[in-house]
Amino acid sequence: MLRINITPHWELGVESDALLDTTSLLSLLAAVQETGAIAQGARTMGMSYRHAWGQIKKAEQLFGHPLLNAGRGRGSTLTPLAEKLIWADRRIAARLSPTLESLASELANELERTLPRPPQALRVHASHGFAIAALMQQLNAAGLQVELRYRNSFESVAALSHGECDLAGFHVPIGEFEVPAAQRYRRWLRDDTHLLVQVAVRTQGLFAAPGNPKFVRGLADLRRKDLRFVNRPEGSGTRMLTELMLAKQGISHDEVTGYDSAEFTHAAVAAFIASDMADVGMGVQTAAQRFGLHFIPLVRERYFLAMNRRARDTDPMPQVLQLLQSPAYRSSVSALGGYEAAETGRVLGVREAFGV
Repeated sequence: MLRINITPHWELGVESDALLDTTSLLSLLAAVQETGAIAQGARTMGMSYRHAWGQIKKAEQLFGHPLLNAGRGRGSTLTPLAEKLIWADRRIAARLSPTLESLASELANELERTLPRPPQALRVHASHGFAIAALMQQLNAAGLQVELRYRNSFESVAALSHGECDLAGFHVPIGEFEVPAAQRYRRWLRDDTHLLVQVAVRTQGLFAAPGNPKFVRGLADLRRKDLRFVNRPEGSGTRMLTELMLAKQGISHDEVTGYDSAEFTHAAVAAFIASDMADVGMGVQTAAQRFGLHFIPLVRERYFLAMNRRARDTDPMPQVLQLLQSPAYRSSVSALGGYEAAETGRVLGVREAFGV
């Protein structure tokens, strides 16, 4: 089975000067940030102190500004510029990694098709989520050929109904917004044709800057003109949930500064706010925790994988279901902040799941 790994890579330079590869520099700065010392950070990176110091000095010459605050006997801390470089790298990864992961999967399967006996890939189209990323790791570890495409929830379910994928990932809120949300998916999901496999229950809410300096308390604050909101794209389950909750509170889109902006994933929204490019956004608790943001829980939701009923007993679906129900996968889901795995792997009919 072929696997392709594509990762974001960026370089820095000034006008006609040679570009500086940021890969090693950013890893070194992150190691210094974690250990509090250049020498310890260098050892973590497996490089000499002299080489590490040379890298930092070269970058400082490029910027004309220090990257480290070093004091005798007091260790080393990052300057705001160095911290911003790390945030920039994390934002690049948050925005691009899902797209690159999908592209890598597509390319690997295109190459596989040129082999004498190309394996049949499990086609997964899914709304990006941390539990899905964990599932992909376990499917790959099990040796299953997977063709992954990260798409929004509505695109994924529509693709399943058109026969373009084998599993479609989407999410639906629990509680008062469940029925109106589920009805929007019913255009593509039929009880006599499809089954749903519960992946996780997770918590969605508002992200705000660390320490919540602007005292965001809930959705009603989105009317405030001093708050810049960053949204999710049209067609995403989180965008739909946001619309339903705003409508309940009588808040129009025009009242929300930044409503028309959009970031593709929960992590990208978190990175956007962590970079001080917005003040508030909507997403899952895990993303807020990973970027050190303040989190205001609003609603719990269920994430599902939809499939055709007739595919349940067709390879490789039995193996996939067994993996979803395994203690190892449930443990990996439970380890995610704001995720619950008590019913992970449970198979339901569409009407059984939503009552509509």
